[in-house]
Amino acid sequence: MIRKTIENINITGTSSDGRAVARINEQVVFVQDAIPGDIGDIMIYKKKKSFMEGRLIKITTPSIDRVLPFCEHFGICGGCKWQNMSYEAQLTFKQLQVEDALKRLAKIKLPEISKIIPSPSTKYYRNKLEFTFSNNRWLTIEEMQDESIKNKNALGFHTPQSFSKVIDIKHCHLQPDPSNEIRLSVKQFALENSLTFFDLKQQTGLLRNLIIRTSNAGEVMVIVCFHQDEKEAIQNLLNHLSNQFTSITSLLYVINPKGNDTIFDLEVKVFKGNNHIIEEMPLADNKDKKLKFKIRAKSFFQTNSEQARHLYQIAYNFADLKGEEIVYDLYTGTGTIANFIAHKAKKVIGIDNVPDAIDDAKENSIVNRINNTTFFSGDLKSVLNDTFINENGKPDVVITDPPRSGMHEDVVKKLLEIESDKIIYVSCNPATQARDLNLLDSKYELIKVQPVDMFPHTHHVENVVLLIKRQIVHN
Repeated sequence: MIRKTIENINITGTSSDGRAVARINEQVVFVQDAIPGDIGDIMIYKKKKSFMEGRLIKITTPSIDRVLPFCEHFGICGGCKWQNMSYEAQLTFKQLQVEDALKRLAKIKLPEISKIIPSPSTKYYRNKLEFTFSNNRWLTIEEMQDESIKNKNALGFHTPQSFSKVIDIKHCHLQPDPSNEIRLSVKQFALENSLTFFDLKQQTGLLRNLIIRTSNAGEVMVIVCFHQDEKEAIQNLLNHLSNQFTSITSLLYVINPKGNDTIFDLEVKVFKGNNHIIEEMPLADNKDKKLKFKIRAKSFFQTNSEQARHLYQIAYNFADLKGEEIVYDLYTGTGTIANFIAHKAKKVIGIDNVPDAIDDAKENSIVNRINNTTFFSGDLKSVLNDTFINENGKPDVVITDPPRSGMHEDVVKKLLEIESDKIIYVSCNPATQARDLNLLDSKYELIKVQPVDMFPHTHHVENVVLLIKRQIVHN
């Protein structure tokens, strides 16, 4: 490993993955522990042909945007890497990330890019967190040297550098109460009753994961994932939670003996309460009327509920529906956008490849007495064919909200064949969105671009664009 220190280097920007960036002799250097505007000494520990990696070891002149991190776990936990940067600066660099992706990767004519919409809350904004039990917690250097430390159990987040290590979280600033109290109470009960924490390498132990979901309607879901089906120990822990926290409206558990943590292919069992919580969202053009969404253990729902409404409002405004349009909502998930816009459309067709999500979408329409939505489950590139379009009608508007990988190329090709009047593209990854916009440019003009900050103190940014079908002029 290279160990070379270079002095008085100016940190000039950020990369698409959130790392600070400097240039030394025209070569890019990705720098840990720095923010743009810092000037200091960098210790280079990796050198490649096209870039180097280093760590800021001394600040000569701190950036005017540098602030004191508010979390005691900052620098170890990888969850909020930008909290040493002022929120105003975070928004600036997220805006630049969108602009850079569109200019460098889309390579199309761009309209003026609207100013990013900030999150109303910068702390306690998440409605879902997943914690991991481990018998091999992350230790400080001092703890490593202390042979008297026997308890290495932890309940928290994986460390960025070592997935087998888990940081024991004391207080997390991401999710509102009673999230912290529940997590700490579960850990205390487990320690007092000698319940075993999961060993990732040996694949042993009882306690595996803890998932907490909260809603703006005041409901709380707790899902405890056990590695083994030890009925008495499971019942004792769940009874403790039920008695200790009357605010829990949905207490669930899962037995997961697999080699991975995902629960999507496992049965979720109800110990007490409902199998869901309710999330509320004011209607686009009537804040007094609220849509209700049933959120189950496996449901996808935007984790920043307050900002999710702003995101969907932008999509709604871009669609500018008059009441006679057929709308396709691709990658519909639990039908949040579809149900949010349905009152202004003739009908909305939602498609997603997760059957449980489609079941949720259908139920959410029923809960809200929406009768002009239809949902289909299946792989989009297979479902979205000529037969499907003939049966459901050609869409006037397409709204697409794909995963980080973007749309499959076959889906993009089909959209070019369909030639709907408008496409609204919601993305959590400006780079893959830019790639898809380049492909759509042959028939669509990019009219509007609106970045949205869903995740303060991280580099992640959402972006919504409006595409209008080009008018072909015949001589």
